[in-house]
Amino acid sequence: MTNTETELAAIRAMLASGQRPADLAGRRQRLDDLGARYEIPADVVVEPVDAGGVKAEWTTTPAADPTRVIMFLHGGGYISGSIKSHRHMIAQAGREAGTRTLALGYRLAPEHPFPAALEDALNGYRFLLSRGFLPENIVIAGESAGGGLTIATLVSLREAGMALPACAWCSSPWADLEMSGDTMQTKAAVDPLIQGPYLHELATAYLNGLNPRMPMVSPIHADLRGLPPLLIQVGSDETLLDDALRLAGVAATANVRTTLQVWPHMIHAWHLFYAQLADGRRALAEVGAFVRANMS
Repeated sequence: MTNTETELAAIRAMLASGQRPADLAGRRQRLDDLGARYEIPADVVVEPVDAGGVKAEWTTTPAADPTRVIMFLHGGGYISGSIKSHRHMIAQAGREAGTRTLALGYRLAPEHPFPAALEDALNGYRFLLSRGFLPENIVIAGESAGGGLTIATLVSLREAGMALPACAWCSSPWADLEMSGDTMQTKAAVDPLIQGPYLHELATAYLNGLNPRMPMVSPIHADLRGLPPLLIQVGSDETLLDDALRLAGVAATANVRTTLQVWPHMIHAWHLFYAQLADGRRALAEVGAFVRANMS
């Protein structure tokens, strides 16, 4: 086996060691526990903050430029995930980019269905502006559901006539809440985390009876004209592979400068496992290079 195969085998075994809980509290705790497996380096400063009424958290490393920031929207299918579950990963992304990070603990479904998460993302961006951050020194980023939410946030900012951030990073974006992509079936046997039936359950909770083709929940149907440069990263072993491919196509057709990276053999949200996965570290280094290039 190659080093990558060995690393992925260990991660797959870890993920397979426990069943997904049936109850909502258990699912939320499971994802938080996954993130808690990874320690935060001693030089990372963590500071809770109220970001315009949204629970949030700064992370800063010694080399971070205090005037530059990545605003991060976590994954978890809109029903789970938190600041805690993704803290280690976004802190490392900030280190690679030389920025501060602001992770938002946006409201979750089913208690808070659409548009609560989008409202919180917009409030987080307004909070950064109110704190003196220039739009050209802000990045909006998101993983999985947070990736789709990132695009919805950008489109909403454009529609409101607000200045857009320097760029955006989408990791394994969930961009189609109809789950109509071919890889929902063709990659089902190799994706250890995300399957169609579970995603349908999550979409039902988030949509609360609304049309899954709405552009603000499924941005493959959105008009992306005028958006800033996008970096879209996805693993080839993801059921959401087609979401990323189609999102990149929609963006490119709208004349958005789009960088699409398909990482061979990588699984959903592989950045979370960067401490034990070399390609996770490499992917975050690519994020850092992208951010630096678009802020310079």
